[in-house]
Amino acid sequence: MALEELLESTLQGLGYELIEVERIAHNKLLRIFIDKEGGINIDDCVAISNHLSRLFAVENIDFGRLEVSSPGLDRPLRTEADFLRFNGETVKLKLRVPLEGQRNFVGVLRETNNGIIKIEVEGKLLDLELSNLGKARLVPKL
Repeated sequence: MALEELLESTLQGLGYELIEVERIAHNKLLRIFIDKEGGINIDDCVAISNHLSRLFAVENIDFGRLEVSSPGLDRPLRTEADFLRFNGETVKLKLRVPLEGQRNFVGVLRETNNGIIKIEVEGKLLDLELSNLGKARLVPKL
């Protein structure tokens, strides 16, 4: 089983969502970003870190250091479910293929349906294909 599949199934069973996995080979760092409804706190990170350390020992997954963290206020958005969950929030998007000569957009997420997200940018509603997104992140409310 691939690492991401193992993490997703394990974390889902514990009530968490896998956001991202980073592997840095030169120091064998394994960094895992998790989230759950209501957000993540330090106790969540400690509990998941302890659980995953034991799991990795059983599954013979080699790592030097494990870090478990929240995705932060500027949480990345990847799946259609992410966009549905954060409807009404301000997002920053970078497209793979430009739309009307523009790749970067900041706007309010208005709707997500069948692989199309609608964001409001400066009073104008844009339809963007989820498959055309290079990066998408929440804009933190400060």
